[in-house]
Amino acid sequence: MIRLLDHIGDAALHALDQVGRMVLMLMQSMVAVLRPPYDLFSIVRQLYFIGVRSLLVIVISGLFTGMVLALQFYNTLDRFGSMEMLGSTTALALIRELGPVMAALMVVADRKSTR
Repeated sequence: MIRLLDHIGDAALHALDQVGRMVLMLMQSMVAVLRPPYDLFSIVRQLYFIGVRSLLVIVISGLFTGMVLALQFYNTLDRFGSMEMLGSTTALALIRELGPVMAALMVVADRKSTR
């Protein structure tokens, strides 16, 4: 019984140690991000490289995803006689729900393919 409690205590201490290390790393990262000097040229270059150069891939994938989404909504909305909701439903679903996820996936895929 003592060995079991000793094992549980060791596991709990190890978990707390790991959490403490993660918190320290987070605090050190926040301090490092906020500390000058800032390399503004490097920041702008990375924004261009990651953001602007990925824009074409994001737009093309969003276009085709929107077309598929509109086709699926057409079949469903036609059954209920709500065809006037097709444009707003597709736009809302694509921009609010699916757009950010697709954009993030496309940026990551585009950046990984250049390495």
